[in-house]
Amino acid sequence: MELAALRPFARHTLPDAAIPELPNRYAGKVRENYDLPGGRRLLIATDRLSAFDRMICAVPFKGEVLTQTARHWFAATADICPNHVLSYPDPNAVLARRLDIMPVEMVVRGYLAGTTGTSVLTMYKKGQREMYGVRLPDGMRDNQRLPAPILTPTSKEFDGGHDAPLTPQDIVASGLLSQARWDEVSALALALFTRGQKMAEENGLILADTKYEFGVDGDGKVVLADEIHTPDSSRFWRADTYEARFEAGAPPESFDKDVIRRWISARCDPYRDDLPEIPDELILQTALVYIQAYDTITGQSFALPNSPGDVLERVRANVLPLLG
Repeated sequence: MELAALRPFARHTLPDAAIPELPNRYAGKVRENYDLPGGRRLLIATDRLSAFDRMICAVPFKGEVLTQTARHWFAATADICPNHVLSYPDPNAVLARRLDIMPVEMVVRGYLAGTTGTSVLTMYKKGQREMYGVRLPDGMRDNQRLPAPILTPTSKEFDGGHDAPLTPQDIVASGLLSQARWDEVSALALALFTRGQKMAEENGLILADTKYEFGVDGDGKVVLADEIHTPDSSRFWRADTYEARFEAGAPPESFDKDVIRRWISARCDPYRDDLPEIPDELILQTALVYIQAYDTITGQSFALPNSPGDVLERVRANVLPLLG
């Protein structure tokens, strides 16, 4: 897809999904959640792009890309782990089973990468070799493949606090999960990651790392929730350029979704100043990156609607019948 095809859709966005007729609304950074009768939860992915602790713009089709990419992967991994999906009433929405979400986020890493304080690369560069209950060898380089995928779980902060790194011993000793439950979800996470890496490789990609969120249903069964292997929850690299760039000491080629963040950072202190008006062209370039990510990750072609429209009104019309 070319950028020109997206220009008519510059205002085709879903900045929020506030639907007064729906009950029990909870708004997250990207998704709006509604608890519906019958143990159901409606999750609507907006087009919000958040950074610098604030919402900075709405990117056309971002929410749809995330929902439909996760849809692809939920279907492709259902034989490994049941998931929360009941139906897809709208391209931006999933109707799901309501679950008790586990207080541990399961992050799986196949490479020495990352920029956050909890990433293995950041910790490794500080001289740590023992992390998350795993010991890494000396002499590793940025973005090098790990001897085997590792689990780097973090606490799930529901109140907006910062996630904290955990070892399996921490998780069990603190009562976050029982030993049996930890053994179960860690095996599931590694199996999902193995499937993800294999399928990504078939599409010319490397799945470097990802995160999974699990919940427990009313019968006590573990269920995969939230999203899976999307451009926002996972780090994908282009396989055909990885080796050459690694040998040259260059970062891997990835889906660059940070164009807007870099543009803002070059013009102001985004944590203190008023943000400059972001050009439509820059927003559309980001939309194109998300669409290209969908095409490459899923092996399918993202279909634009025939013409721009009121996305919120479309979503509203599609989800209100769920109240039945």
